[in-house]
This record gives sequence, structure tokens and C-alpha cells, in this order.
Amino acid sequence: MITLGTARAPPGETDTGRLEVGETRDGSPVRLPVAVINGATDGQTLYVQAVSDGDELNGLGVVNRVVPRIDPTELSGAVLVVGVVNYFAFQVAEHRNPIDDRKMNRGYPGDEEGTTSERIAHATFQAAKRADIILDLHQGSTSRMINETRVRCGIRHRLHGDCLELAKVFGCGHVLDIKGPDGQLARTGPEHGIPTIDPELGGAVGWDEESIRYGVGGVFNVLRHYGFLDGSVDLERQHRARGFDQYGSPAGGLVRFERDLGERVSSGDLLFEVTDTFGGLKGRVTADDDGIFWRTRRLPQVAAGEYVCSVGTNVDEY
Repeated sequence: MITLGTARAPPGETDTGRLEVGETRDGSPVRLPVAVINGATDGQTLYVQAVSDGDELNGLGVVNRVVPRIDPTELSGAVLVVGVVNYFAFQVAEHRNPIDDRKMNRGYPGDEEGTTSERIAHATFQAAKRADIILDLHQGSTSRMINETRVRCGIRHRLHGDCLELAKVFGCGHVLDIKGPDGQLARTGPEHGIPTIDPELGGAVGWDEESIRYGVGGVFNVLRHYGFLDGSVDLERQHRARGFDQYGSPAGGLVRFERDLGERVSSGDLLFEVTDTFGGLKGRVTADDDGIFWRTRRLPQVAAGEYVCSVGTNVDEY
């Protein structure tokens, strides 16, 4: 029998339930939706979570499609799933937890006596620590972004190679290999000996079906490659960026991009122009380095100095 919160699944069965992580302001319990898929035979454990940022819903779309498709009678090992991590932010479709104004993915491994975010991080990390592999599903919030996977442990970490392999297996096509901030699950997992990646499944307001398909395919790639399910995975070479240049607007106005997401750029290439309301040119911004056009703001209007786009740099393939 494998349990997670109120979900209880004997070998060869799936169950869903709730994981209690605290209380709301009226004293009602906060219960996160969870699932346990217990394979018919022994094997490793995979932990999957989504919506640690309350407006990043593509990961929830992946969970919504993946869990019903995994047949526990054909599974070796177990899959533990937390479908919505940031309970309070999800309810109001905001990025940060509105109760303590915290970004959930900066609070791992959490604190069982801390703020609401720290308590949720603690409870979900206790589940994640039971696993051999961790997938923390994200997206580019409301920005436009290529589908990518992030390796956040840093190149000197003893599990860096394992995390890179996991990112290649997931197979979004692009990997950002830069050490992440303290408190990210993709940094904390490796510190506890668990290969962990942070797939950033595009960017959208709501759900983006193409990015969700990437995520579903990635989860099943992991399940097959690591022996949870029968089948093999053809590993494709990934474009890896080990740097990230961000560009702000030189003036207020309307942005017109001159590059498409995923496109290769060279130093000096025009990235975008800024015009006034009537199309008069106010500024032009070019690339500082060679790289890949990685991420942009979604709306065209900008203030002077406001974020506009990013280019992944120091790019290779592996």
C-alpha cells in the first residue's frame, strides 16, 4: 500500500485524494489534490508536481492528461502526483501566494511551522523526498517562451550529469543549464540526492495545448526510459544554453519583434524596435551575443526600461 495524504493505492491500482497542508483564514483545511499510481511490480518512484506558481497552468494540463493514461497494472514502481501546489495563488489565478506574498518556488525545502508557502513547500517536499526522480512542471507565466527544460543544480554539482540526462530524456528540445536561486525545488532535490528538472512548458494565459503535448510526451519519455513502463525512447540532441541575456526597452511605446521564438541570432542582429502610437521609430535593440531567441513579453506596450525579451547564450548541443 502506498499513501499520499488521503490517497491510498495497493499494487496495481490508482487512487486520488487530498494532502492537508494548513488552514484558511476561517479555519477550513487546505487540501491539495494528489494522486498515487502504484505499479503492479516493484521499481523506482517518480514524483510530479504542478502549479507551484498559481498562474502557470500548463503543468496542470499535463497532470490532467497523464494520470488517466497510466495503467497501474503495466507500471513498475510508483508515481506520486501533486496536481496543484500553490493552493492560494491558484484560487485567484495569481503568480505568488496572496496570503504571504511569497513565490512558492523559492521556499524549498520549506518549514512546517513557517508561512503558508513554507508549510506547503515542506509538505510537498516530504512527498518529493520519497522519490528517485522529480519533475517540477512550470511555464513562462504569462510570457511567450519556447518549450524548455531547466537544470538548476549547477555544473559543479555531483548530480549535474544525471539532471542533464533527465532533461534530455524529457525532450523539449531546449535546455537552460544555469544554477538556480536558493529555494527552487530543482536545486533542493539534487541536494538531497534526487535528480530533478524544471520543465518550462511554454507560456500562455490559460492552457497552451502545444506545450501541454510537450509535457505529456516528456513524462511518458521519463516513464519509459527509466523503466516504469515498457518501451524505449529515442533520445534527441538538445540545444543547451548556459547563459541568458535579458533586454529592456530603451523607450516607452509599442514593441515590434524582428525575431521568432527559437530562432538563432547573431551578435548585432536586430531583436526588436519600439515605436510611438503612430508608428514613429523610438528605439532599436540588437543582440549583444550569439544565441537563441528564447522568451518575450506577451503584450506590446512597454515603459522605458521594462523587460522585453531574453536570448539564451553560450549555446551548444548534447
